[in-house]
Amino acid sequence: MLCLASILPSYPHKLGMPNPFTARRKRQDTMTSRTIIAFDFGTKSIGSAIGQEVTGTASPLKAFKAKDGIPNWDDIEAMLKEWQPDLIVVGLPTDLHGKALEDITARAKKFANRIHGRFGLQVELHDERLSTAEARAELFEMGGYKALSKGNIDCQSAVVILESWFETQWA
Repeated sequence: MLCLASILPSYPHKLGMPNPFTARRKRQDTMTSRTIIAFDFGTKSIGSAIGQEVTGTASPLKAFKAKDGIPNWDDIEAMLKEWQPDLIVVGLPTDLHGKALEDITARAKKFANRIHGRFGLQVELHDERLSTAEARAELFEMGGYKALSKGNIDCQSAVVILESWFETQWA
C-alpha cells in the first residue's frame, strides 16, 4: 500500500507551493479582511469551507447534496446570505499533471459560472489536485475511520483548496 506521506514532500514549497514562512512575511503588506468561501465540487456532494484572508485559515462549513452536479440552489443561497462572502473559490479538478479531466472539469466550471450568474459574486477557480487525499489524511489523523464520512471529506477538501488558494496569493 502506498502511503501518502511517501509521495508528498514534508514541505509544500518543494511541490512548487510557496514556503509558508516566506509567504507570511510577504502577506503582511497585502493583508485584507475579505471573507472567502470555497467549494469542492462533486456530482453527488459539494463541500464548502469558509476562511478569512487576513489569517489565511479556513474551516469546514457544510456538504450540499447534489443531483448530477446540481445542488439545491436555495441551500447555497441561504449559506451565502448568512456568511456574506467577498469571493468564492471553486476547486478545479485536474489530473496529477494539471490537465483538465474532460467531464468533471467542465462541470466544475459550469458550477462556478452559475454561482457568479445567480449571486453576482466574484468567482475564482483553483487547482484542487490531491485535495481529497490530503483531506482524508487530515481527517483520519484527527478522528480515525469514524471521521471519514463523505460529507466530512468534501468539506475538508474545500478547506484544503481554500488554504492552498491563500498560499498562492502570498507567493
